[in-house]
Amino acid sequence: MFGRLPSRSLACWMLALAAAIPSAVAQPKHDKSVWNYDGGIFMETDGSFPGGACFRVKGRADAPEFFANLKREDTTSGTLFRRGNDVVTSFPTRLQLVVAIFDFPCDHRLSAAGTQVYLTDEMIRTLRFSFFWKRGLEMRPVTGITIENVEVRSFPRVAIGMEELPPPRQEWILSLAVPSEGVPLTDSLVLMMRTPDHHIVARTAARL
Repeated sequence: MFGRLPSRSLACWMLALAAAIPSAVAQPKHDKSVWNYDGGIFMETDGSFPGGACFRVKGRADAPEFFANLKREDTTSGTLFRRGNDVVTSFPTRLQLVVAIFDFPCDHRLSAAGTQVYLTDEMIRTLRFSFFWKRGLEMRPVTGITIENVEVRSFPRVAIGMEELPPPRQEWILSLAVPSEGVPLTDSLVLMMRTPDHHIVARTAARL
């Protein structure tokens, strides 16, 4: 668990995470379903600040070679995770989690009318991020998370049907290292985003 983001913004755009994130696709085969996890596991949700600014959160958790050829098999007798002929039960030592946060209208009509409230750097930097491993109803705080990089991408301002240019639009990309050694693959990685007064503005999870 950690508090405010570090006060630095990088101009380069290295991680195209705001693009549409695909989800695993079930492949029915007789009495079982097989889910493929090439590329890692994903999270996505919408959030909003009390003042009216709405946003979308997209994330991907990956680890070198770990998710390649990893499959989940759901059968009438239970669930197994396999890589080839090997049964996999736990996450690797560390997951690389990349999270992108960007403007997303609460209501498309607000955007069309030019009344949308946009995210600002100040809003993002006040947020508190909390991570948990979730097993059933149990939530265990994740400790030892480190922020490896923070990037900011700016978008051109376009005023269609508006008398004035809207505020600059940005996208925030966080790269984090998440300790995960020994955590069962059946656990979910939960992200909560709160304001300083503990108001939850977004919650999402990455799960297999």
